Amino acid sequence: MNIMLFHSTYGLRPAVRAAADRLRAAGHEVWTPDLFAGRTFDTVEEGMAHKEETGKDELLRRAVLAAAPYSERGLVYAGFSLGASIAQTLALGDDKARGLLLLHGTSDLAPNVSVDELPVQLHVAEPDPFETDDWLNAWYLQMRRAGADVEVYRYAGAGHLYTDPGLPDYDEEAAEATWRVALGFLAGL
Repeated sequence: MNIMLFHSTYGLRPAVRAAADRLRAAGHEVWTPDLFAGRTFDTVEEGMAHKEETGKDELLRRAVLAAAPYSERGLVYAGFSLGASIAQTLALGDDKARGLLLLHGTSDLAPNVSVDELPVQLHVAEPDPFETDDWLNAWYLQMRRAGADVEVYRYAGAGHLYTDPGLPDYDEEAAEATWRVALGFLAGL
């Protein structure tokens, strides 16, 4: 698969590069665009402030520019938290998208979005302060109505960005379970 992997609000951290390497080792071609132009952050608050300063439209513009040269190949869009939100937006707007892998995040759906059985897999902590149960239930129903084929995996007791070993949220058991399931999902596309 050709995978466009977007980073979280922390920026293009070593964990994102390590995830890309893990995906490459499984035979996938992976791109990791740097939407923050080299900036990384130590806290969610710093990253969110930078995101707000940059603006959602500018981040989406950067993501579209990064994906455009490869979209004809049929991309799997993937991302971590903020990057998952961006990946979702791009995948739902790309009729050649092969799949959507969401790690730690989702996004609003445009009112009339429609896809043709797009395979979607979400991995999220339970509970997650950014992805509440009510939000996830509504998101799931909206994705299904849009035509997506959705799988949701919850990890009890894990922190929000539990796949990043450089952050306090890290949960090795949940992270390894996530990667096992995600690699199976990608292999089946």
